[in-house]
Amino acid sequence: MMRSALVPRGRPLARICEHCRHERAISTRSWPTAPRQAQSSAGPSPVTSSSSLMVTKHQQRLLSTTVSQSQAASSAAAVSKEDPAAAADDEASSSTTLPPPPSSHYDFFPQTLPQGPPPAGPFAIDQRALRREFLRLQAKAHPDLHPPHLKARAEATSARINEAYKTLSSPLLRAQYLLDTRLGPNAHPSSDEAAKVEDPELLMQVLEAREVIEDAEDESELVGLRAENDERVRESEASLGEFFAADDLESAKHECVRLRYWVNIGDTLHHWEKGKPVVLQH
Repeated sequence: MMRSALVPRGRPLARICEHCRHERAISTRSWPTAPRQAQSSAGPSPVTSSSSLMVTKHQQRLLSTTVSQSQAASSAAAVSKEDPAAAADDEASSSTTLPPPPSSHYDFFPQTLPQGPPPAGPFAIDQRALRREFLRLQAKAHPDLHPPHLKARAEATSARINEAYKTLSSPLLRAQYLLDTRLGPNAHPSSDEAAKVEDPELLMQVLEAREVIEDAEDESELVGLRAENDERVRESEASLGEFFAADDLESAKHECVRLRYWVNIGDTLHHWEKGKPVVLQH
């Protein structure tokens, strides 16, 4: 009687036991989606395990990070569409970059020549300081120190540094460069028109120097002329410094022509050989 009281009416005992066994078998299996589906339909469970809570927080952090990265990528894509140059700059900044080359030879050497060219800065230059800064610049601009997509630019920058150093380290080339930038190429002292300066005293000194060089039988005979010519070079450089400081470009142009003669004589004396013809260019 007691067993029959536990069995619902109209339902056989065998079916009830088989159903119960089936339900118990399902409840003992590990189905991760079944409890969540049940909770979603019946509402949140009042009891939540710590492991499920940790998974939920981790998923939230992962979702937040993914959303932030997606928003950043979308923003970068929008910027690149609006301004391709800005996108290119961002890409270049992620690797080794080179600053844009200066427009003036003086701008390459801000430490040695902080005041720039005359008349703001002096015409004379500390050659040792210029050499040190030149070597530092070349070390930074060496093409082997830059990625492939910047090698061409590094080579161009290195060539410009060499040109600037070669020009500024020579008083004659420096004076010609300054006159070029201020008066234009037609006023360059090396041009035929600008070199036609009628100065009888200058021409006489040049012809006398040429005669001494041609008549010399031994290099020792040129010691006096070499010292005299070196002094003329120093005086000419000092005069150029005064003219550029006063912004007297016409006087600087004429003095630059004189300096070209003295420099040419100095080169001839340096490469003197007995019987070698003397060619003094003006």
